[in-house]
Amino acid sequence: MKGTIMTSPTEAPSARPRVEGDREREILEATLDVLADVGYDRLTMDAVASAAKASKATLYRRWSSKQALVVDAVCSQKASGALPDTGSLREDLFTLHCELGGFRDARTLSVLAAVVTAMARDAEFAETYRRDFIGPKIAAARAIFDRAKARGEIAEGVDVELLAPALPGIVLHRVFLLGEEATPDLIAQVIDQIILPATGCPHLPTASS
Repeated sequence: MKGTIMTSPTEAPSARPRVEGDREREILEATLDVLADVGYDRLTMDAVASAAKASKATLYRRWSSKQALVVDAVCSQKASGALPDTGSLREDLFTLHCELGGFRDARTLSVLAAVVTAMARDAEFAETYRRDFIGPKIAAARAIFDRAKARGEIAEGVDVELLAPALPGIVLHRVFLLGEEATPDLIAQVIDQIILPATGCPHLPTASS
């Protein structure tokens, strides 16, 4: 039609270059580096763009806010692949928590410290983080305990829901509050002296029940 300006497909807003694949991973890694270095409050899209050698506009093509970017970056740390299945609860737990990116990785611990601060100040971030990151972690631990129970390694009546998150809770308490290092020896001691003995102790009624 006369006077009508035709827009080519490349000019359509929906055809803007997507941030995906290797470039997305590079940006998420840069986000984790900045988060570990300066914390959540001081992290900005400008700082991430600089670290990732990208424009801020590139970031906003994929993430609408700092919160969305940080959640994606943190969730990108989730372990990939199958859970350890050694046939032993002790070895499964030790392997799961000593793998790269676990308690022994300095950047992971720095990121976690920043995330804990963010959760206390941003309820929406906390909800998303619990759902997308902590939820799968608890489910993975629960699966290991369920398999152990099926093998007869856990006594009937043991509260697996209570026991499954105990190992990371104890280790992180010692790391963040007591200033200890999450060494393989510490992880093994918690498993051997607390977790495994508890697998033979049936859940007892509490005062509230």
